[in-house]
Amino acid sequence: MSLFKNLFQSNNAEITNQKLNWIALTELNQLNEIVELSNTKPVLIFKHSTRCGISSMALKHFENDFDIPASKIDLYFLDLLQYRAISAEIASKFNVIHQSPQALLIDKGIVVYHDSHSGISVEAIKKII
Repeated sequence: MSLFKNLFQSNNAEITNQKLNWIALTELNQLNEIVELSNTKPVLIFKHSTRCGISSMALKHFENDFDIPASKIDLYFLDLLQYRAISAEIASKFNVIHQSPQALLIDKGIVVYHDSHSGISVEAIKKII
């Protein structure tokens, strides 16, 4: 059983070991910061359920495919299980239906791309930015 747990689960400690420079989204006020930052460059929010194998696979595919320079985008990571209230506020603030996993690209304060599960595409994001 622990083999499957290791394959399909992750936690915030593991996120810091990944190749991408994720910023942990842990406070509601960070959403206002994201809106402000998005006026300078696009900001991506990746919503992830740490207990879901599908979400873990989507995150790994995203990280493996990701090749956008840090100067062109900021990356925020939301652990849905720990920060449900932030996820609900994202849905409300940006007028998107909550899904998990889900990626949202914010540019100039609005969502210009969002997708979930296997539909999350680095190539689609690159075309937008």
